[in-house]
Parts: sequence; structure tokens; C-alpha cells
Amino acid sequence: MPPEEYVKQAIELGFVAMGFTEHSPLPFETYYALPQQREQEYMDETNRLIGKYADQIKLYRALEQDFIPGATEDFSSVSERLQLAYSIGSVHLVKPESSDDLWFIDGSERQKYDDGLDQFFGGDIRKGVTQYYRQMNQMIESQVFDVVGHLDKIKMHNAGRFFNPEDSWVQDLVDETLDLIKEKSLIVEVNTRGIYKKRADSYFPDQSTLIKVQQLKIPIIISSDAHLPEELNLGFAEARQHLLDYGFKTTLFFDGRHWIEITL
Repeated sequence: MPPEEYVKQAIELGFVAMGFTEHSPLPFETYYALPQQREQEYMDETNRLIGKYADQIKLYRALEQDFIPGATEDFSSVSERLQLAYSIGSVHLVKPESSDDLWFIDGSERQKYDDGLDQFFGGDIRKGVTQYYRQMNQMIESQVFDVVGHLDKIKMHNAGRFFNPEDSWVQDLVDETLDLIKEKSLIVEVNTRGIYKKRADSYFPDQSTLIKVQQLKIPIIISSDAHLPEELNLGFAEARQHLLDYGFKTTLFFDGRHWIEITL
């Protein structure tokens, strides 16, 4: 879908600002990541739209930067080259400790999750989940970015089959990651996509994690993770009410230079 269609939809919905967060280039071909040879095209088109619609909406060029240890480019280098306003850091491909294989934990095909768990972790979900959070922690400790994307995405294709997110060993992993997020002064994305696509029964992150986020006073943003213009604000109203119920009073808003706190 052409980026301009998202801008038109955002204006129609009454948005005052919107960020383009294409998936960052990867060192191999995927169906979802921005090919490196199209980086200039991404910059040119977003610059054109930023200028064309300047009197109607504030637009920002950003990226969702994928982190794979030893494989992906340093976030700062990508941010500088593409002149990004901000970055989201995410893990979609989990690298086992002892190989260069990659476990794809996202996408629409649950079987790929199951096959990868069997092939790369011998079906041991605890090993797989632990490695996911270790990779997330390594990203937080080693990279410069603004927002932690879909923190507990590892649970999506689990769908209650292999592990219970409330188990103590999972919560210990979550706590360690949240402590690092707090230490690095990062923002947690409250991602509504899993719910409106009917791939999850809770937000990313889930209720128990969001309550911990609130207790730690970690700032949040609400994101639809839209892949189509009509998805831009899906789940926003419901997420806002849930966050208020969990004790949140504010969210963050990017004003072009800084993340500022606004009332939910």
C-alpha cells in the first residue's frame, strides 16, 4: 500500500501526527523488511509526504529496527544514515546460542513457530522463551533506540499451548527485561495488533506486565502496528480505557524533537 494512503487516512481520522515505521533492512531477503537498495526511495518518499502535508499533519520518518546478535547493523548507524526521527527496537527472529539458525516467532503462520521450536530448541519452550528474552535484553543493553516494540510477542503463536505467561519462570524473565528498560529510560509500546487481528487475547505486553510497567513508572505509547491504512487507530479507544483501569494516567507523544507526556 502506498505510504500516501496512510497519510490520507490519518488526516481523515483526525491525527495530528504520524510516524512511518518501516521494518529495517536485514542482511538476507524477507517478505517484510525494507530492502537496503530501497532506503533512498524510503527517504525520498517520506520527505515528499512530510513536505506535501506539512499544513495538515506532522509526519516523521522512523524505523522498527530488528535485532539479531551478530547479524543486524548497529541501530545508531542505520538511524544516522536514514536520518530517523526515532526508532522502535524489536525481536522477530530468535537466534539460538549455538547456531546461526533463526526462529521466526511472528507472522501469520503458526506452524512456522511450532516447526522452529522443534528444529532449533528441540521442542523445549523454556529454552526458546528464555533465548527470546536474552536477545531482547542484549538489544536493550547494546543498542540506541526509543521504544521497545511488542515486548512479549513470543506469546502470540504460543496461544496458551506450550507455556503459561504467568508462570514464575516467565515472570522472572519479564522482570529482568523491565528492569533494563527502566534503567535505559526506554518507552514500552502497547501494541493492539494481536487483538484486532485475532492472533492474541491480550495486548503486547499483557495485563500483568503492563501493571508492572505502571508500577515501575515506565512511559508508554499506544500503537496499532498498522499494516494497512484502515488499521491505523484500531483498538486505541479500548486500550486507553484498559490502561486507565491499570492505573496509567499519561502516555507519550513525539513532538518532532522530544517525547512529551500527555494525558491519556
